[in-house]
Amino acid sequence: MKITHVHTQVVKLPADEPLANGPELVGVTRDFVVLSIGTDQGIEGIGLTTSFAGPLLGTLKTAVDALGALAVGEDALRIEATMEKLRNAAHSCGPGGILTLALSAIDIALWDIKGKACQQPLSLLLGGYRQRVPTYASGALRREFSLEEVLEAASRLRDRGFRQMKMQLALPGRTSSAREVERTRLIREAVGDETDLMCDINQGWSVRDAISIGRQIEPYHLYWLEDVVAHDDYAGMASVAAALDTPIAAGEYVYGSVPFRHMLEARSLDIVMIDVLRAGGISQWMKIAGMAQAFNLPVVSHLLPELHVHLISAIPNGLTVEYMPWSARLFDEIPQPVDGQLHVPTLPGLGLNFNRETLNRYGL
Repeated sequence: MKITHVHTQVVKLPADEPLANGPELVGVTRDFVVLSIGTDQGIEGIGLTTSFAGPLLGTLKTAVDALGALAVGEDALRIEATMEKLRNAAHSCGPGGILTLALSAIDIALWDIKGKACQQPLSLLLGGYRQRVPTYASGALRREFSLEEVLEAASRLRDRGFRQMKMQLALPGRTSSAREVERTRLIREAVGDETDLMCDINQGWSVRDAISIGRQIEPYHLYWLEDVVAHDDYAGMASVAAALDTPIAAGEYVYGSVPFRHMLEARSLDIVMIDVLRAGGISQWMKIAGMAQAFNLPVVSHLLPELHVHLISAIPNGLTVEYMPWSARLFDEIPQPVDGQLHVPTLPGLGLNFNRETLNRYGL
């Protein structure tokens, strides 16, 4: 099955907060490069990527276009061979950053093609460990929102059936031990003790602050603390992980599989968070998940729940899916959370189709 063409488009979506009707971030968009890969047997696969904000979206699209052109003529079912060809062709520009983000879009689309060719959903093709997975609400309890907005959103999420949700701390310029502890206390009271409450720091604390504040908020029984310090400070993360009873989650900021090996060997984390785009696509995501399993650690996802529901459900160490539906408008239909869980799609491949109205309205 030969690849015949690759088509890409930039899409800029509004930065809304759909889970708890939170305030829209004015002047901000959520930007994606979407693509479709066609084959000589009429099967088409879709993929996407993002530059995670910033001015390099056009550069990312150019990279996807260039790599897509190199993929034309290759066998769409020989994913490892095709992706290795593309990596080798652009190895001097890698291994991370724009190159990996561009490779991911193509890898995702090829897996979509493979699932459709085999008439199997991606989750089953990758292992099919279970048919539904826990999911947690993310993006509604943001550090930029006022405490009143966050507490109201937390109650809404609980009323909508979420049994897990994530808050944020470490507001730039306003981080203090007293503020962090008080905000944690009030949010825990709002969601109740029966709710799994995660907390994302987004690399906002020093090692000293992470240990000090982390110990003070331990009475509120967080499910995990996420990205507490700089993503490449493996020794610092290991110090925090050793000092706290609260599990440490990390991994969303690193590119490829090698940094995960370093983090795992350094015992820097207790929960492995993998972003399918920064990992290098579905192929690399699965390899990282296998590495985590070798260290007896669970895996969670970052963004793109429409894709990650397949991946987390496919593996025995999949823990929960981050439900942050920033990309939801891109698709006709997506899995919806019911009582804090997502049912795995049963349509072939990703089980997704791009919403043409969205592409026309927000596409460039």
